[in-house]
Amino acid sequence: MKIKAVVFDAYGTLFDVYSIQVLAEGFYPGKGADIAVKWRDKQIEYTRLITQSDPHNASGSQYFRPFWELTRLSLEYTLDRLKLDRASGQVEKLMQQYAHLKPFAENLAVLQKIKAMGLTTAILSNGSLDMLISAVKSAGMTDVVDHLISVDPIRLFKTSPESYGLVQRTIPVNKEEVLFVSSNGWDALGATWFGFKTHWVNRQGLPFEALTPQPHFSGSDLNSVLLSLH
Repeated sequence: MKIKAVVFDAYGTLFDVYSIQVLAEGFYPGKGADIAVKWRDKQIEYTRLITQSDPHNASGSQYFRPFWELTRLSLEYTLDRLKLDRASGQVEKLMQQYAHLKPFAENLAVLQKIKAMGLTTAILSNGSLDMLISAVKSAGMTDVVDHLISVDPIRLFKTSPESYGLVQRTIPVNKEEVLFVSSNGWDALGATWFGFKTHWVNRQGLPFEALTPQPHFSGSDLNSVLLSLH
């Protein structure tokens, strides 16, 4: 089937989660990169822990906490693990920076070209709606993203099938008419299992996941998505 909607992951795909290391380095010299990596890893770990611990509750996980809260808890854990001072002012500034993460340079032009092709664009993210609104507005992408889809209503994070199902609850398309784009290999795999066409933006030059199937398309940055639409 012809692709009708291109749905993007947000964090790591459109917004550079590791750009936070610049500010972190200013607060904790020599530790910025380590903070950024461990912060992100713990954030993802918490989403999986919550969703896997109670996946069959009809109203979502009873352990669910909004992504913003998990992001803060992950930062606090990371600073504690690295035995760094958790001064409230520094934590707040890092959190505020996370709300305005740097977008990747090619994003806007690629999204404009996709819109010009007459396709629907959307973001499907673990992030809360207010986080997504803030990030998209800060990146100047409000006019090129048609839908912002957060997992908050179902209280289950990706890669639960229910999370990917939110796309069809928002956009009237068949699974095969969706191209799902993510820089996270595990996310691309989850979306492939769900039934979407998938494109892995492999920004870090990583190997394909050992689990199969591989994503339908892949490339080193968002420009490669345009090639998969032709």
